[in-house]
Amino acid sequence: MQWRRRHCCPLKMTWTSKRSLFRTHVAGLLSLALLFTLFSFFSRQDWLPGRTGPRENPLAYTVRGFRSPRADANQSSSLRSLWREAGLAAPKPPLNLSSSPAEGAAGEAGLAGGAGARMSVMGLEDSMSTNKSLQKEMGVGGKLSAQPYRYILNQPFKCSDSPPFLVLLIAAEPGQADARNAIRRTWGNDSVAMGLGFVRLFLLGTAKSSEAFLQSSIEEESRVHRDIIQQDYQDTYYNLTIKTLMAMNWVATYCSGASYVMKTDSDMFVNTEYLIQKLLKPELPPRRRYFTGYLMRGYAPNRNKDSKWYMPPELYPSERYPTFCSGTGYVFSGDMAELIYQASLSIRRLHLEDVYVGICLAKLRIDPTPPPNEFLFNHWRVSYSSCKYSHLITSHQFHPNELVKYWNHLQSNKHNACINMAKEKNGRYRQRRFHGERPP
Repeated sequence: MQWRRRHCCPLKMTWTSKRSLFRTHVAGLLSLALLFTLFSFFSRQDWLPGRTGPRENPLAYTVRGFRSPRADANQSSSLRSLWREAGLAAPKPPLNLSSSPAEGAAGEAGLAGGAGARMSVMGLEDSMSTNKSLQKEMGVGGKLSAQPYRYILNQPFKCSDSPPFLVLLIAAEPGQADARNAIRRTWGNDSVAMGLGFVRLFLLGTAKSSEAFLQSSIEEESRVHRDIIQQDYQDTYYNLTIKTLMAMNWVATYCSGASYVMKTDSDMFVNTEYLIQKLLKPELPPRRRYFTGYLMRGYAPNRNKDSKWYMPPELYPSERYPTFCSGTGYVFSGDMAELIYQASLSIRRLHLEDVYVGICLAKLRIDPTPPPNEFLFNHWRVSYSSCKYSHLITSHQFHPNELVKYWNHLQSNKHNACINMAKEKNGRYRQRRFHGERPP
């Protein structure tokens, strides 16, 4: 009995402890398995909610491997299916097109892949174009041709009178006549420059060959406004890099004396007056080797094959892009146009235009300058108020009718925009107090 009293209970407690410990381990293993399953599922998804609203620039999501729900609904076809639709072969392993070993070294572009590794700055083996434009771009000796496409519409004398203070380069699709007209009436109007030299150019490729009437209407529009440049390449999303380089080459060739240049898109709201007066400051000497916008630092290529912004590792093996500015709107000094274009002649094309420009900057060893205020450049839609819009430079995703409406409202309120907002807030506060409510 003494032995049973001394040893029975400890033996029973040990078995209970073991059973409890076993259950704990099983529950832990099941939890880990569930977490692993959830992680695997969500890592393959292509979504990321915004902080305060939709961020419309796809790179805000996709260079980290995500994209917005709106983009997911609108862009369900994969890059490879788009290649097939365009009549292109799937990309092959890239060739090193650097003009010299030093230019192709990873250290030159800031894209080193490891100790002792030397990787060229690489782009697509096949150009993202339905007319197989890469063959046109290739020149002698493995370098890209300086003038691969002929001009259909050109404005070579835009800067002949005097070098402008600002050149606006606006990427637009051939069928976006309404957007172009809205910009001419609002932030792209000559009056915004307040007497400073000002040039506005819309950047176009060609529409489908079946749309002959559209081309004739574009040519008539060009005769009236003299603000369209167009070259003979297919106007597609995957040729935005070609479109941007067309614009860089135009500035370098026909307007090299421009103080500043802004490249933006046709669905943007641009507060041109604030850009000129507060950021560029015409009273100061023009900057040199200057490039700014919404900075994208440390972003990784999108490896999701179902994404429109998919970047195959065999085309861009590095784990990070160099710092670049969102293509929705960036500003640079006039001397940068030729520098970027010349750098591009030894770098194969990537279809992500703003990333590609960032690679050119890395090759030039020029770091984009952070804007003085991080809210100046917005690559998403900012909710409208005259106070906010009087102190920003860009906001995204505007329909032409909205653009005209908000621009006119801003112009009528720009001198007392924030005063009116303060009065409205005070009025709401007094009304709440009158009704016995607490202010928010």
